[in-house]
Amino acid sequence: MPSRRSVARFLAAGAGLTALAACTPDAGTRPPSSSSSPSATSASASQTAAPSTAGQPTSPAVTEPGTPPPTSAPTPASPAAGLGQQHSLTDPASPWLVVNKHRPLSPADYVPADLVQPNISLAVSGEAAQLNSTTAAAAEQMFAAAARDGVTMTLASGYRSYGTQVATYNSYVASRGQAEADTASARPGFSEHQTGWAFDIGDGGGACSFQPCFAEQPAAVWAKANGHRFGFVVRYPWMFHEVTGYYYESWHLRYIGVEAATDMSAKGVATLEEYFGLEAAPGY
Repeated sequence: MPSRRSVARFLAAGAGLTALAACTPDAGTRPPSSSSSPSATSASASQTAAPSTAGQPTSPAVTEPGTPPPTSAPTPASPAAGLGQQHSLTDPASPWLVVNKHRPLSPADYVPADLVQPNISLAVSGEAAQLNSTTAAAAEQMFAAAARDGVTMTLASGYRSYGTQVATYNSYVASRGQAEADTASARPGFSEHQTGWAFDIGDGGGACSFQPCFAEQPAAVWAKANGHRFGFVVRYPWMFHEVTGYYYESWHLRYIGVEAATDMSAKGVATLEEYFGLEAAPGY
């Protein structure tokens, strides 16, 4: 397996750097650096909360995300099939929901009913500082455990509404064209951030936010090794972009529950698609 340092060098060389922006809350700008203040980040997020219709793409996948995928539970042959409690893969309120480029949210403008602001270190405010209540409680436990180990994490980007994703995606389309935008930003209705089950972390030192070198930071190293104990997985792992549709995002964590996350870790399964027996989704 390549070292984290080699991972960072590889990505920095240009292997899919545009796709790394799939989690970046502000499209068309550089990700927040160590000098970016939380207030600046949150202000930008709040400014994009209202969707802009100017220049909105006409792609049916954007304006009409389609019907929900037929699979509502893991396939019988999947690694997850042996767990005692099974959950839906299509219900947005389910911790096992799988959203990818083949599997839009239904409804497309879904809003979690239980959004809360977790009691953790925040680098953002407003909607971006919120998670659903289950994820928030697990995040509080994980951040506290990391702190006991001397690692400081921050919440760098949490919930993102459909309207915010419309503005973010449209900004990419306007500046780069739709083909490149689809490698850099999730289409509206296809983003994990909209579910409340996922969020991006930052390191307390402020270095390398939303950049390949974040994989080397203490927060990323700790989360990758320990996140499963609290129900989290690194949703877009190294070298699985042909399955997930996105290049390595060491900052993007997804809650699936302690039992499933621990089982994935123990079995060495890297992606939700493989774990739940779903097809790869490299593109729309």
